[in-house]
Amino acid sequence: MTDQHPLSETEFHEIYRRVPRLTVEVVVTGADGVLLTRRAIDPCRGMWHIPGGTVRFGERLAGAVARVARRELGIEVSESRMLGCIEYPSHHVQGLDSPVGIVFLAIRHAGAVALNEEASDHGWFRRLPDGMHPEQVRFLEDAGLAETRPEGAESARTTSRRTDHGQ
Repeated sequence: MTDQHPLSETEFHEIYRRVPRLTVEVVVTGADGVLLTRRAIDPCRGMWHIPGGTVRFGERLAGAVARVARRELGIEVSESRMLGCIEYPSHHVQGLDSPVGIVFLAIRHAGAVALNEEASDHGWFRRLPDGMHPEQVRFLEDAGLAETRPEGAESARTTSRRTDHGQ
């Protein structure tokens, strides 16, 4: 599969304004926590997030995970495991789109993190930073991949589902 998009930018946005968009979210963990990047492009410029991207027509999910990790993080993922899914009602409410993210944990990967132009920064977090999609905060906390935010902190009352049943 090539990195060419079968749709123009205009066609892509016209379609995904009206239908759910399937994405993969690539969770990379290390001794210092979970890897997040800060978006340098719209939408959601300046927000911290789990690296991810749209699954292309005809692309297998494992291939999408490897492609997104290579493109956004500069790493090669050779093995991943699905953790669950994240729905993003906050995107729809903000008039952006309606993504559904299938979350994968990168189990085996190689290479040093080298960001592309879509990210301005990256960091490893045990306690998640402010300025994240609440849906991702909830998922990472529920999965035990981040410390739970103290009571009264920005809450993530959203829909996310783990498929590993906490194991």
